[in-house]
Amino acid sequence: MAAVGEFIVTRLDWTSHNVRVLHGSVRVPGDKSVSHRALMLGALAEGSSHIRGFLEGEDTRATAAVLQLLGVRIDAPADGERVVHGVGLHGLRGTAAQLDCGNAGTGMRLLAGLLAGQAFDSTLVGDESLSKRPMRRVTDPLERMGAKIDTQNGLPPLQVRGGQSLQGIAYTLPVASAQVKSALLLAGLYAKGETEVIEPHPTRDYTERMLAAFGWPIDFAPGRARLSGGHTLRATQVDVPADFSSAAFFLVAGSIVPGSELRLPTVGLNPRRTGLLQALRLMGADIRVENERESGGEPVGDLVVRHAPLHGIELPEALVPDMIDEFPALFVAATAAQGKTVVRGAAELRVKESDRLAAMATGLRTLGAVIDETPDGATIHGGPLHGGTIESHGDHRIAMSFAVAGLIASGAVRINDCANVATSFPGFIELANGCGFRLETA
Repeated sequence: MAAVGEFIVTRLDWTSHNVRVLHGSVRVPGDKSVSHRALMLGALAEGSSHIRGFLEGEDTRATAAVLQLLGVRIDAPADGERVVHGVGLHGLRGTAAQLDCGNAGTGMRLLAGLLAGQAFDSTLVGDESLSKRPMRRVTDPLERMGAKIDTQNGLPPLQVRGGQSLQGIAYTLPVASAQVKSALLLAGLYAKGETEVIEPHPTRDYTERMLAAFGWPIDFAPGRARLSGGHTLRATQVDVPADFSSAAFFLVAGSIVPGSELRLPTVGLNPRRTGLLQALRLMGADIRVENERESGGEPVGDLVVRHAPLHGIELPEALVPDMIDEFPALFVAATAAQGKTVVRGAAELRVKESDRLAAMATGLRTLGAVIDETPDGATIHGGPLHGGTIESHGDHRIAMSFAVAGLIASGAVRINDCANVATSFPGFIELANGCGFRLETA
């Protein structure tokens, strides 16, 4: 048993079994990315913001705990709700305590930008997995703005020095990253002049949309965002849509298990997030969007997926930034497809919670798949899967992807070290088994 911040994580293994059919309606948890940002902007706003649909995961709770240490009152009137009593742009209070982000890379990188403009010093720490994730991609451009952040050879913990005068910059990201972009925009709230971020490929624009919803003047379009400091955030209500990344596992499951039909209501359909939807459709998936609408500034809709024969594709590299968290699920879909699926331009997968390219290639080979791994992708050959034992490497998306793989494997698939699924998808097993999965815990 190991402690992660205020959370206790115990060893948890799963076994996934072959099933005949999946049916039902699956309401997946709220979007993690939106939940993180709603907490942070609510904390810096004037007035009290009400968040509905909040993800009750360990990552988002860790961000809430950090903000509370910094003097922000956050109430939880009901499950999936938070009321954040904002302290204003300059109302955070320093603390000598370490700010524990748990497993949340989004939390740590965005908080680095937010804290860079404060008057006090801060230390951001994380769990064993987060402590191995590279941070220079965010600390280097923040230092160009005038921030002072010490790392351990580019890794956490991050010691953010307070009292620095930040200056807006125009920065072109060497690698497309919504987290780095968001950190620079949050630092830009405190900077003199204008901060502009230009991306090699458009990434998720959650931060831009939410800043606008909180009343901060911002100019953005796919691939760029620009704002100036010196304005005020105003409290608002945030309705968090269901998380597309969580829905992804059920979209793949419904596509590959014969006779299946699943409905996923109120899923966030931000165009910078739904690359997997486009990829699956290119492979022949039958996925329909119904009741499209807008909620809290974000496009949402109900997804209906039916089983359909899939075929391999050469994945367009333009889709890669819009599905970076969904690749483990895509790899499973590719093994169920006729022919081969080629992925390129996805080197960022090697620096997520695990090396996801290596983890998926190794795990799927264990189950009998043929995969040719490359530095920035893989070629996955469709074919039958058999049972076996998989290492998730403590990565929630690897664990859930192999739970889906087990649905079509000829033998039981045991997945080791699945406790971190709670970071992004609390209640996954109950929802999955409710629509026809056969998942057991040990």
